[in-house]
Amino acid sequence: MDVRVLGGAPAEPFLSARDLFETEHDLSMPVRVRVRADPDERTYTAHYPDHHVLNISAQAASSAMARELALHEYAHMRRNEEDHPSHVQSTEEALYLALAGQRVERRKLSHCYQIANHMKDIYADDITLDVAPADKLVAFLEASLAAALADRPAQAPQGWQRRTAAADPEITAVNAAFALALVERHDLVGPDHRLYDLAHAAADDAPGVSLAGFKHRFKSLVDDPDTSEYRKALVDVTRAYAVNTGQAAD
Repeated sequence: MDVRVLGGAPAEPFLSARDLFETEHDLSMPVRVRVRADPDERTYTAHYPDHHVLNISAQAASSAMARELALHEYAHMRRNEEDHPSHVQSTEEALYLALAGQRVERRKLSHCYQIANHMKDIYADDITLDVAPADKLVAFLEASLAAALADRPAQAPQGWQRRTAAADPEITAVNAAFALALVERHDLVGPDHRLYDLAHAAADDAPGVSLAGFKHRFKSLVDDPDTSEYRKALVDVTRAYAVNTGQAAD
């Protein structure tokens, strides 16, 4: 696995992640790690015909989570190379199928993309958790959910992003469902873990969102779906959030 770090950040976390990843998996195309000065740069992967690019901020690249972030992105690259439906299905196509003829708030439409990313993350972390301990991931999920709860608005939702204030209670509840689904899918924590208290607090703030329902949708994603099976799952979860949230949640 060819990994090259560009931008002056320490290479060790990315090479260490490569060594861990290679114990169970591999990539056929080289990886270029591009480190950005902007501390708010989102960690994400871009795919090209002959290579992958891992984009990450200098702050994240030098953090205690750097190796785990790299592993997670390598897993996305692997899913892309194997043409896994979760990583080749067009989110725009699924949203069109789910929401045709519906009037949807802009904030909810934005959240639908985040939900689609959660489904991709489930499949990426199925790989990540094959090769690495889960303690940092669990701590990250707990801290992210606690921060979102602390940032929730007193009244009307204001549009949520993970690292900004005024967390939207509805998408925070879905994020909580994702966190529980991930830890239960891999049996990472016990039922008395603080993550459950945080998730139920998030659900209390969003009574129109079914924490159990969305947790089930994420947790029950089949390991090897075909294209139509995955498309249906993405359409269904999109419709459940954008159309049914605030009504009788399933």
